[in-house]
Amino acid sequence: MKYRRILFSVLLMFLLVTSTAFAAKPVITADRTYFDVNTGLYVLKGNVYIEVRNRVITAGEAKVNLATLEVWGAGGITVNQDDIAFTGDSVYVYGTKNRASIDGGVNFSRTGLTISADRVDFSWDTRIASFNGNVHVSQGENEWTADSVNYNVDSNSFI
Repeated sequence: MKYRRILFSVLLMFLLVTSTAFAAKPVITADRTYFDVNTGLYVLKGNVYIEVRNRVITAGEAKVNLATLEVWGAGGITVNQDDIAFTGDSVYVYGTKNRASIDGGVNFSRTGLTISADRVDFSWDTRIASFNGNVHVSQGENEWTADSVNYNVDSNSFI
């Protein structure tokens, strides 16, 4: 048993050192946290707050893999960066790929624009948000609906 604890501690230290050596150190808080040895994931419950670089994710509960910076979140999630704000029921962040998928009652807002949909896939590399299912767009005086919409965050335009 003592050998397992030592091995676990060494493995945990290795994961923490290697994950933070190559990326910005994440800030992670929650009401309850624990490390699940069987899955290798941190399990977070209640008022989850995850900040990596200048991206902030909040949720009711989440699981985090520090080695890959993957996040599985549920329960009133938000994903924010600068003036970009997504909300939804659940999120999966592909940390090393700089992508996020948000499902269920998705809402996106930024100054002068709101978009709602069933799902959105967002890439921080291309800065394109792909909205799918029951898409409703409200931009200034204009409102319209579609099955899918691609929006470029940097150019503030639909593509």
